[in-house]
Amino acid sequence: MTEQESIPKRIAVIGGGISGLAAAHRLRELAPQIEVHLYEAKGHLGGVLETIEKDGYQIELGSDSFITNKPEALKLCKRLSFEEELIQTRDEHRQTFLVHRGKLKPVPEGFMLMTPTQWRSIATTPILSPWGKLRLAGEWFVPKRKASDEESIAQFVRRRLGRETYERLVQPLVGGIYTGDAEQLSLEATMPRFVEMERQHGGLISATWKNRAERKIAKQNSGARYSLFVTPRRGLSSFIQRLAESLPPEQIHCSSPIQNLQFVDQMWEVETSAGMRRFDSLILALPTSAASKIVNAFDQELASAMAEIPYAGAAIVSLGFAREQIAHPLNGFGFVVPEIEGRDLLACSFSSIKFAGRAPEGKVLLRAFIGGAKRPELVHASEEELFQKVLFDLRELLGISGEPELKIVSRYPEKMPQYHVGHQARIEKIETLAKKWKGLALAGNAYHGVGIPDCILSGERAAEQILK
Repeated sequence: MTEQESIPKRIAVIGGGISGLAAAHRLRELAPQIEVHLYEAKGHLGGVLETIEKDGYQIELGSDSFITNKPEALKLCKRLSFEEELIQTRDEHRQTFLVHRGKLKPVPEGFMLMTPTQWRSIATTPILSPWGKLRLAGEWFVPKRKASDEESIAQFVRRRLGRETYERLVQPLVGGIYTGDAEQLSLEATMPRFVEMERQHGGLISATWKNRAERKIAKQNSGARYSLFVTPRRGLSSFIQRLAESLPPEQIHCSSPIQNLQFVDQMWEVETSAGMRRFDSLILALPTSAASKIVNAFDQELASAMAEIPYAGAAIVSLGFAREQIAHPLNGFGFVVPEIEGRDLLACSFSSIKFAGRAPEGKVLLRAFIGGAKRPELVHASEEELFQKVLFDLRELLGISGEPELKIVSRYPEKMPQYHVGHQARIEKIETLAKKWKGLALAGNAYHGVGIPDCILSGERAAEQILK
């Protein structure tokens, strides 16, 4: 059989989020002769990436940007001739705040999740007590861990940096990324570079100092054009639309939940309300919580393994105000809230400060996050209850007066996979079981990363796996 004859003729991609769209686009990019059908249960593509416009505000209902130090999203934008649509964060307010004893304080400059790079800012920050600062500096003398078993983020940070740095700095920053419980999240699965820093250099501070010269050289030679976060000028829905336009419209099937999935006579049979179609290969780009229900029809062991990955959710409350209603100078991109502060809020993004064009002149758009792994019940609270909880905290923290002129709630229950300790072993088991099935590939944020670039990479790798 020639290489051309071995390429599948018809491929189904199940899931129309960013992972599924990236997979379908990559298939068409590498093998345009293939017939690719994309199935999405909802009435629109993009999953949690959705932009709406209301009363002059441009509101992201889910994620609002993507990171640039993982290149997959930028590379895809370039191949789609979409790069000119990207805008960067505003230079003048490039800082983040953290709630400390009921007040907003800047995160120490140069503190990168777990590693201090500018000691003057650590020495002067009110966020840590004198003992907390000494304990953080003492990380230099903490011996390298010899045990090989996995640690949670909380265990690692308390061991190397101390309890105060964990509770006051790392926990809220990690919670703002994963909406998860750092006591359970696996460091190796979420942020493996910190594990490697300890393994290779003995500690985080020593690794930072040793790598400083290399980072300066890399920065000088990179010619980097972008800030750490970028987003499309017309919102992430415009990115989804550009991806969708790269596919034949007759091969996109929205409002088409999968009713049955079987592997019969070396072919995949995909059944929806429109009938059954047969495919040579299949890419499953769904959350494992949803994929397990479909997979159960033909492989109960694989379905059971997928169902073991826990999920958390969050609600996002978007609020529009006149600028004069807010006393805080809003000289940053937003703030995160430590769990020990005892507030309902997880974080708040100053969206119209972070990116241009998100609110009318003289107005401010805020996006508040509530729920997460520690407060899952809040995702299902009534809209009025969510508004009141968010406004109570924002009034205290930002000095807000009066009522918002814009109020929108978007809910994402059980949408964020939690990479708990043991995650990599769970994924290895899932991927081993999936290999038993001819022409099956998996994609999505449940496996090797939760961000937009991670999802794009996951979808593209699944496409390339199918074509191999």
